[in-house]
Amino acid sequence: MPYRVCFVCTGNICRSPMAESVFHARVAEAGLDEFVEVDSAGTGGWHEGDGADPRTVAVLAEHGYDSEHTARQFQASWFSRLDLVIALDTGHLKALRRLAPTEQDAAKVRLLRSYDPTAGHDVDVPDPYYGGMDGFEECLEMVEAASTGLLAAVREQVEGEAA
Repeated sequence: MPYRVCFVCTGNICRSPMAESVFHARVAEAGLDEFVEVDSAGTGGWHEGDGADPRTVAVLAEHGYDSEHTARQFQASWFSRLDLVIALDTGHLKALRRLAPTEQDAAKVRLLRSYDPTAGHDVDVPDPYYGGMDGFEECLEMVEAASTGLLAAVREQVEGEAA
């Protein structure tokens, strides 16, 4: 049974699809793609069915990442099939933990930047939606920085399950 990770932001068109794409690439590079499933969702359903923001697509493509994506809203029922739910900021973290049906499910929710030892107290990935391309580039840098630590944590879980 694969280890399942879901990235969550507000509308699922900027930060979480970017994190999904980057982390999926890291999982594949590590040779874990048959053991780890990666997807994303939003806390709200405003953009359900839409593709990723064109600026997200452009930044991902510029850096060699896949950007195929369809937005969807996170559902409480998904907790039972997910191993890890990665919030992109503290607002998402709180919303997801409130949505969790059990304390065990709430414990599955973590902040992405908690996996970046250089993040310090700055744990939120800022929403680039209302800004320019520089915000999307900054978002990608934060996602990439945190993906190394997240991959190490997921690898430990996957290898622990295989033992």
